[in-house]
Order: sequence, then structure tokens, then C-alpha cells
Amino acid sequence: MNNQHLAGKIKDLRTRKGFSQEQLSEESKLSLRTIQRIENGESVPRGDTLIKLTRALGVTPDEVLEWAEVEDKGYLTLMNLSALSVFVQPFMGIIIPTVMWILKREKIKGVEDTGKKIISFQITWTLTFFMLLMIASKGSYIPLNFNAFKSLSVLLMDFSLVGSVLKLLYLYNLVLILLNVLKSQRGKKNKYVPRIPFLK
Repeated sequence: MNNQHLAGKIKDLRTRKGFSQEQLSEESKLSLRTIQRIENGESVPRGDTLIKLTRALGVTPDEVLEWAEVEDKGYLTLMNLSALSVFVQPFMGIIIPTVMWILKREKIKGVEDTGKKIISFQITWTLTFFMLLMIASKGSYIPLNFNAFKSLSVLLMDFSLVGSVLKLLYLYNLVLILLNVLKSQRGKKNKYVPRIPFLK
């Protein structure tokens, strides 16, 4: 169990409840020093201490312990693979990883960092993609329902400079996703570049 993560959750519950450390100490019948040590990650509440603490905070011990981050390389791999939805529709490459990030960012180790990188990269990629499409169409209307599968034959047969750049853009996105899937499976940090850091 990650002491700092658990400490942060207990502090978060305390502030949501509107308690100061002194008030939590009074409500839980634990010493102020014990509360401070738990919130600083110096000790992990167990047994009677955990029961008193959770009772004062209005939650169950299981709810507090469930909040501890777990390691799940499978979820990180799936999250990276979800970015492949960009091949169905460019905005899907942003939406699906964002949903996965929101659902598990506080529960699975690495999701917070990986999600921010994927989402920022896919937003950067999508903006670049649509700017190139606008250049190719000389500023005329570009439908937001653009679909790579429907347009694949057109894209593959387009040997113009912009068409070639669009193909390279898709290829780069694919290679980067697959490389990061391998990194996730090996427990390494993901690297999505270049990206504008939309999420910090």
C-alpha cells in the first residue's frame, strides 16, 4: 500500500468533512500527533485506529483501503491501445483515453501520468491533422465526422505533399501507440512526443 496515497485520501476526506486535524482528533478519539503522522504518510492506520478514523470520517475501512493505488499493467496497456480509436475518428482518440483516465486516475498507479500524456498528444495530433486538412482543402469546410476507414482509399492514393504528410502522421501515431504499449507491459513510463501539455 502506498502510504502517501492513503495519507492524501484521508486528508482529502477530512477536508471534505470540514474538519481540522484537531477536530478529527476529537471526533475519532485519536491523538493529534497520530492524525498528523497518518496524514504525513509516516504511519498507516490499522485495526482499531483505522476503525476510529473511518467512523469519524463517515466512511468504511474498506472504502479507504480501496482508494489505495494498485498496479495494473493491463489497464495501462488497454489505455494506450484505446488511442487507436483515432483511426475510426480523430476525436475518438481523445475521448476514449479521457474516459479511461477519469475512471481510474486515482485508483491505478501510472494512469494519471499516462492519461495526461496520451490525451495531450492526441489533442496535439488532432489539431495538426485538421490544420493539414484545411490546408489541403484550401480552407474549405472540413467535416468533423471525418473517418479514416472511409477515407483510407482516398488517402492512400493521394501522393501530394499534404497527402503524404497525413499518411506519415497516421503512421507516426500508430508506431508511438505500439511503442508505448510495449513500455506499459514492461512497467516503464510512457513517452508521447511531441505534445502540447494541455493537462498538467
